[in-house]
Amino acid sequence: MSTLLCKRYLPTMEEQWNRIVSESRNGTFLINRRYLDYHSDRFIDHSLIFEYDGETIALFPANEQGKVIYSHQGLTYGGMIMTSRCKGAVVLDIFENMLAYYREQGFNELIYKPIPHIYHKKPSEEDLYALYRQKAQINSCGISSTINLSEEVNFNSLRSRGVKKALLNNVNIKEEEDFTQFWDILTANLESRHSVSPVHTLSEINLLKERFPENIRLYTASKDGELLAGVLMYETEVCVHSQYIASSQNGRDMSALDLLFSYLIKERYKTTKYFDFGISTEQNGEYLNKGLLSQKEGFGASAIIYNSYKIKL
Repeated sequence: MSTLLCKRYLPTMEEQWNRIVSESRNGTFLINRRYLDYHSDRFIDHSLIFEYDGETIALFPANEQGKVIYSHQGLTYGGMIMTSRCKGAVVLDIFENMLAYYREQGFNELIYKPIPHIYHKKPSEEDLYALYRQKAQINSCGISSTINLSEEVNFNSLRSRGVKKALLNNVNIKEEEDFTQFWDILTANLESRHSVSPVHTLSEINLLKERFPENIRLYTASKDGELLAGVLMYETEVCVHSQYIASSQNGRDMSALDLLFSYLIKERYKTTKYFDFGISTEQNGEYLNKGLLSQKEGFGASAIIYNSYKIKL
Protein backbone atom coordinates (compact mmCIF):
# COMPACT_ATOMS: atom_id res chain seq x y z
CA MET A 1 0.00 0.00 0.00
CA SER A 2 1.36 3.44 -0.96
CA THR A 3 2.28 5.82 1.85
CA LEU A 4 2.02 9.62 1.70
CA LEU A 5 3.91 11.64 4.32
CA CYS A 6 3.69 15.36 5.06
CA LYS A 7 6.74 17.03 6.67
CA ARG A 8 7.44 20.59 7.73
CA TYR A 9 10.35 22.11 5.83
CA LEU A 10 13.54 22.72 7.81
CA PRO A 11 16.65 24.66 6.66
CA THR A 12 18.59 21.38 6.60
CA MET A 13 16.32 20.31 3.72
CA GLU A 14 17.38 23.17 1.41
CA GLU A 15 19.27 21.00 -1.07
CA GLN A 16 16.38 18.53 -1.28
CA TRP A 17 13.88 21.39 -1.74
CA ASN A 18 15.85 23.07 -4.53
CA ARG A 19 16.33 19.79 -6.37
CA ILE A 20 12.57 19.18 -6.44
CA VAL A 21 11.93 22.73 -7.67
CA SER A 22 14.29 22.12 -10.60
CA GLU A 23 12.66 18.75 -11.38
CA SER A 24 9.07 19.98 -11.01
CA ARG A 25 6.53 20.67 -13.72
CA ASN A 26 5.63 24.14 -12.48
CA GLY A 27 8.39 25.51 -10.23
CA THR A 28 10.42 28.62 -11.08
CA PHE A 29 13.59 30.10 -9.61
CA LEU A 30 11.44 32.18 -7.22
CA ILE A 31 10.61 28.96 -5.33
CA ASN A 32 14.31 28.12 -4.95
CA ARG A 33 15.32 28.63 -1.31
CA ARG A 34 18.17 30.95 -2.33
CA TYR A 35 15.47 33.32 -3.59
CA LEU A 36 12.66 32.52 -1.17
CA ASP A 37 14.77 32.91 1.96
CA TYR A 38 16.41 36.27 1.18
CA HIS A 39 13.70 37.88 3.33
CA SER A 40 13.29 35.04 5.83
CA ASP A 41 13.45 37.52 8.72
CA ARG A 42 10.08 38.99 7.63
CA PHE A 43 8.09 35.74 7.66
CA ILE A 44 7.53 32.69 9.84
CA ASP A 45 8.11 29.94 7.32
CA HIS A 46 5.74 26.97 7.53
CA SER A 47 6.39 25.25 4.20
CA LEU A 48 5.69 21.56 3.65
CA ILE A 49 7.38 18.68 1.83
CA PHE A 50 5.39 15.65 0.65
CA GLU A 51 6.87 12.18 0.22
CA TYR A 52 5.15 9.32 -1.60
CA ASP A 53 6.60 5.85 -0.96
CA GLY A 54 9.77 7.51 0.29
CA GLU A 55 10.20 9.81 -2.73
CA THR A 56 9.72 13.57 -2.50
CA ILE A 57 7.03 14.49 -5.01
CA ALA A 58 5.64 17.90 -4.00
CA LEU A 59 6.41 21.09 -2.08
CA PHE A 60 4.22 23.80 -0.62
CA PRO A 61 5.97 27.14 0.06
CA ALA A 62 4.08 28.83 2.88
CA ASN A 63 4.28 31.11 5.89
CA GLU A 64 2.10 31.53 8.95
CA GLN A 65 0.57 34.72 10.31
CA GLY A 66 -1.59 34.37 13.39
CA LYS A 67 -4.03 31.54 12.77
CA VAL A 68 -3.73 31.76 8.97
CA ILE A 69 -1.43 29.85 6.59
CA TYR A 70 -0.51 31.66 3.38
CA SER A 71 0.94 30.55 0.09
CA HIS A 72 4.17 32.37 0.80
CA GLN A 73 3.44 36.09 1.11
CA GLY A 74 6.92 36.92 -0.14
CA LEU A 75 5.99 35.57 -3.58
CA THR A 76 3.59 36.69 -6.31
CA TYR A 77 2.56 33.07 -6.75
CA GLY A 78 3.16 29.83 -4.89
CA GLY A 79 0.79 26.91 -4.62
CA MET A 80 1.73 23.27 -4.88
CA ILE A 81 5.03 22.57 -6.63
CA MET A 82 4.51 19.22 -8.34
CA THR A 83 6.74 16.59 -9.92
CA SER A 84 5.68 14.16 -12.64
CA ARG A 85 4.54 11.66 -9.98
CA CYS A 86 1.81 14.04 -8.82
CA LYS A 87 -1.13 12.51 -10.67
CA GLY A 88 -4.61 13.88 -10.11
CA ALA A 89 -5.68 11.41 -7.43
CA VAL A 90 -2.39 11.80 -5.56
CA VAL A 91 -2.80 15.60 -5.48
CA LEU A 92 -6.22 15.13 -3.86
CA ASP A 93 -4.53 13.04 -1.17
CA ILE A 94 -1.80 15.65 -0.76
CA PHE A 95 -4.40 18.35 -0.14
CA GLU A 96 -6.20 16.16 2.40
CA ASN A 97 -2.91 15.61 4.23
CA MET A 98 -1.91 19.26 4.03
CA LEU A 99 -5.19 20.59 5.38
CA ALA A 100 -5.29 17.98 8.14
CA TYR A 101 -1.73 18.88 9.17
CA TYR A 102 -2.41 22.62 9.37
CA ARG A 103 -5.69 21.99 11.18
CA GLU A 104 -3.89 19.88 13.79
CA GLN A 105 -1.36 22.69 14.20
CA GLY A 106 -4.17 25.04 15.24
CA PHE A 107 -4.63 27.08 12.07
CA ASN A 108 -8.15 27.96 10.92
CA GLU A 109 -7.65 29.26 7.37
CA LEU A 110 -5.47 28.71 4.30
CA ILE A 111 -4.88 31.32 1.58
CA TYR A 112 -3.63 29.57 -1.56
CA LYS A 113 -2.03 31.22 -4.64
CA PRO A 114 -1.63 28.79 -7.56
CA ILE A 115 1.10 29.35 -10.11
CA PRO A 116 -0.49 30.75 -13.32
CA HIS A 117 -0.36 28.25 -16.18
CA ILE A 118 1.89 30.50 -18.26
CA TYR A 119 4.78 29.51 -15.96
CA HIS A 120 4.18 25.75 -16.19
CA LYS A 121 6.78 23.69 -18.02
CA LYS A 122 4.05 21.06 -18.38
CA PRO A 123 0.32 21.40 -17.60
CA SER A 124 0.01 21.34 -13.81
CA GLU A 125 -3.48 22.35 -12.73
CA GLU A 126 -4.34 19.35 -10.58
CA ASP A 127 -4.31 21.72 -7.61
CA LEU A 128 -7.20 23.73 -9.08
CA TYR A 129 -9.33 20.60 -9.08
CA ALA A 130 -8.27 19.87 -5.51
CA LEU A 131 -9.28 23.40 -4.52
CA TYR A 132 -12.74 22.79 -5.99
CA ARG A 133 -13.05 19.52 -4.10
CA GLN A 134 -12.15 21.34 -0.87
CA LYS A 135 -14.83 23.96 -1.56
CA ALA A 136 -12.28 26.77 -1.77
CA GLN A 137 -13.60 30.28 -2.40
CA ILE A 138 -11.93 32.95 -4.53
CA ASN A 139 -10.18 35.35 -2.18
CA SER A 140 -8.66 37.76 -4.70
CA CYS A 141 -8.51 38.22 -8.47
CA GLY A 142 -5.74 40.07 -10.28
CA ILE A 143 -5.80 40.74 -14.00
CA SER A 144 -2.39 40.47 -15.63
CA SER A 145 -1.48 41.22 -19.24
CA THR A 146 0.34 38.55 -21.22
CA ILE A 147 1.56 38.12 -24.78
CA ASN A 148 1.79 34.73 -26.47
CA LEU A 149 5.08 35.20 -28.31
CA SER A 150 4.51 32.19 -30.55
CA GLU A 151 1.93 34.29 -32.39
CA GLU A 152 2.35 37.51 -34.36
CA VAL A 153 2.52 40.51 -32.04
CA ASN A 154 0.86 43.74 -33.16
CA PHE A 155 1.17 47.05 -31.28
CA ASN A 156 -1.66 49.57 -31.45
CA SER A 157 -1.14 52.91 -33.20
CA LEU A 158 -0.24 54.79 -29.99
CA ARG A 159 2.52 52.35 -29.04
CA SER A 160 3.76 52.17 -32.64
CA ARG A 161 4.02 55.97 -32.80
CA GLY A 162 5.92 55.87 -29.51
CA VAL A 163 8.47 53.45 -30.97
CA LYS A 164 9.02 55.70 -33.98
CA LYS A 165 9.36 58.77 -31.73
CA ALA A 166 12.02 57.08 -29.60
CA LEU A 167 13.93 56.02 -32.71
CA LEU A 168 13.84 59.59 -34.04
CA ASN A 169 15.24 60.73 -30.69
CA ASN A 170 18.14 58.23 -31.08
CA VAL A 171 17.26 56.38 -27.87
CA ASN A 172 19.64 53.48 -27.26
CA ILE A 173 18.75 50.09 -25.75
CA LYS A 174 21.17 47.89 -23.80
CA GLU A 175 21.44 45.43 -20.94
CA GLU A 176 22.70 47.09 -17.76
CA GLU A 177 24.61 45.38 -14.95
CA ASP A 178 24.52 48.29 -12.49
CA PHE A 179 21.00 48.76 -11.09
CA THR A 180 21.69 51.97 -9.12
CA GLN A 181 20.44 54.65 -11.53
CA PHE A 182 17.38 52.62 -12.47
CA TRP A 183 16.56 52.07 -8.80
CA ASP A 184 16.70 55.83 -8.20
CA ILE A 185 14.15 56.44 -10.96
CA LEU A 186 11.96 53.54 -9.84
CA THR A 187 11.99 54.66 -6.21
CA ALA A 188 11.17 58.26 -7.13
CA ASN A 189 8.27 57.17 -9.35
CA LEU A 190 6.72 54.89 -6.75
CA GLU A 191 7.11 57.49 -4.01
CA SER A 192 5.56 60.34 -6.03
CA ARG A 193 2.71 58.31 -7.53
CA HIS A 194 1.81 55.80 -4.84
CA SER A 195 3.75 56.82 -1.69
CA VAL A 196 5.37 53.38 -1.58
CA SER A 197 8.84 51.91 -2.09
CA PRO A 198 9.92 49.00 -4.31
CA VAL A 199 9.28 45.59 -2.75
CA HIS A 200 13.04 44.97 -2.92
CA THR A 201 15.71 47.34 -1.68
CA LEU A 202 18.66 47.96 -3.98
CA SER A 203 20.88 45.76 -1.82
CA GLU A 204 18.30 42.96 -1.90
CA ILE A 205 17.89 43.00 -5.67
CA ASN A 206 21.68 43.09 -6.08
CA LEU A 207 21.93 40.04 -3.84
CA LEU A 208 19.28 38.20 -5.86
CA LYS A 209 20.97 39.22 -9.12
CA GLU A 210 24.22 37.78 -7.78
CA ARG A 211 22.46 34.52 -6.89
CA PHE A 212 20.43 34.26 -10.13
CA PRO A 213 22.40 36.12 -12.82
CA GLU A 214 20.72 34.21 -15.67
CA ASN A 215 17.19 34.90 -14.40
CA ILE A 216 17.28 38.55 -13.28
CA ARG A 217 18.26 41.08 -15.95
CA LEU A 218 17.92 44.83 -16.40
CA TYR A 219 17.37 46.43 -19.81
CA THR A 220 17.55 50.18 -20.20
CA ALA A 221 16.88 52.98 -22.64
CA SER A 222 19.21 55.97 -22.64
CA LYS A 223 20.38 58.94 -24.69
CA ASP A 224 23.73 60.69 -24.51
CA GLY A 225 24.56 58.86 -21.30
CA GLU A 226 21.28 59.78 -19.57
CA LEU A 227 19.20 56.87 -18.30
CA LEU A 228 15.62 57.38 -19.51
CA ALA A 229 13.82 54.15 -18.65
CA GLY A 230 14.35 50.57 -17.62
CA VAL A 231 12.63 47.22 -17.24
CA LEU A 232 13.85 44.62 -14.77
CA MET A 233 13.03 41.20 -16.18
CA TYR A 234 12.53 37.89 -14.37
CA GLU A 235 13.28 35.07 -16.78
CA THR A 236 11.83 31.59 -16.30
CA GLU A 237 11.87 28.63 -18.64
CA VAL A 238 8.65 29.37 -20.53
CA CYS A 239 7.66 32.88 -19.39
CA VAL A 240 9.46 36.19 -18.86
CA HIS A 241 7.99 38.75 -16.50
CA SER A 242 8.56 42.51 -16.23
CA GLN A 243 9.10 42.74 -12.48
CA TYR A 244 9.84 46.48 -12.37
CA ILE A 245 9.18 49.21 -14.95
CA ALA A 246 10.23 52.84 -14.60
CA SER A 247 10.79 55.93 -16.72
CA SER A 248 12.01 59.45 -16.04
CA GLN A 249 10.09 62.47 -17.29
CA ASN A 250 12.55 62.83 -20.18
CA GLY A 251 12.01 59.15 -20.91
CA ARG A 252 8.27 59.67 -21.06
CA ASP A 253 8.70 62.69 -23.33
CA MET A 254 10.74 60.54 -25.75
CA SER A 255 8.54 57.39 -25.42
CA ALA A 256 11.60 55.44 -24.30
CA LEU A 257 9.58 52.60 -22.77
CA ASP A 258 7.76 51.97 -26.05
CA LEU A 259 11.06 51.34 -27.82
CA LEU A 260 12.39 49.29 -24.91
CA PHE A 261 9.35 47.02 -24.83
CA SER A 262 9.46 46.71 -28.62
CA TYR A 263 13.02 45.40 -28.32
CA LEU A 264 12.18 43.01 -25.47
CA ILE A 265 9.03 41.61 -27.09
CA LYS A 266 10.07 41.45 -30.72
CA GLU A 267 13.80 40.76 -30.44
CA ARG A 268 15.24 39.75 -27.07
CA TYR A 269 12.48 37.33 -26.05
CA LYS A 270 10.91 36.43 -29.37
CA THR A 271 11.69 32.72 -28.91
CA THR A 272 10.20 32.58 -25.38
CA LYS A 273 6.63 31.34 -25.08
CA TYR A 274 5.06 34.09 -22.93
CA PHE A 275 5.77 37.68 -21.97
CA ASP A 276 3.92 38.71 -18.82
CA PHE A 277 3.58 42.36 -17.78
CA GLY A 278 2.09 41.62 -14.36
CA ILE A 279 -1.16 42.71 -12.75
CA SER A 280 -2.91 46.07 -13.13
CA THR A 281 -5.12 45.66 -10.07
CA GLU A 282 -4.93 46.63 -6.40
CA GLN A 283 -6.92 45.89 -3.24
CA ASN A 284 -7.24 42.16 -4.04
CA GLY A 285 -8.64 43.04 -7.47
CA GLU A 286 -11.30 45.52 -6.32
CA TYR A 287 -9.48 48.39 -8.05
CA LEU A 288 -8.44 48.28 -11.71
CA ASN A 289 -5.84 50.74 -13.00
CA LYS A 290 -7.44 51.21 -16.41
CA GLY A 291 -4.66 53.41 -17.80
CA LEU A 292 -1.97 50.89 -16.88
CA LEU A 293 -4.00 48.04 -18.31
CA SER A 294 -4.59 49.94 -21.54
CA GLN A 295 -0.87 50.64 -21.92
CA LYS A 296 -0.06 46.93 -21.66
CA GLU A 297 -2.88 45.98 -24.03
CA GLY A 298 -1.41 48.45 -26.50
CA PHE A 299 1.57 46.12 -26.89
CA GLY A 300 -0.75 43.25 -27.87
CA ALA A 301 -1.25 41.72 -24.43
CA SER A 302 -4.45 40.16 -23.15
CA ALA A 303 -5.65 38.84 -19.82
CA ILE A 304 -4.25 36.15 -17.56
CA ILE A 305 -5.79 35.85 -14.11
CA TYR A 306 -3.84 35.62 -10.86
CA ASN A 307 -6.36 34.22 -8.36
CA SER A 308 -5.96 33.37 -4.71
CA TYR A 309 -8.28 31.04 -2.82
CA LYS A 310 -9.47 30.71 0.75
CA ILE A 311 -10.10 27.41 2.54
CA LYS A 312 -11.57 27.21 6.04
CA LEU A 313 -9.75 24.60 8.09
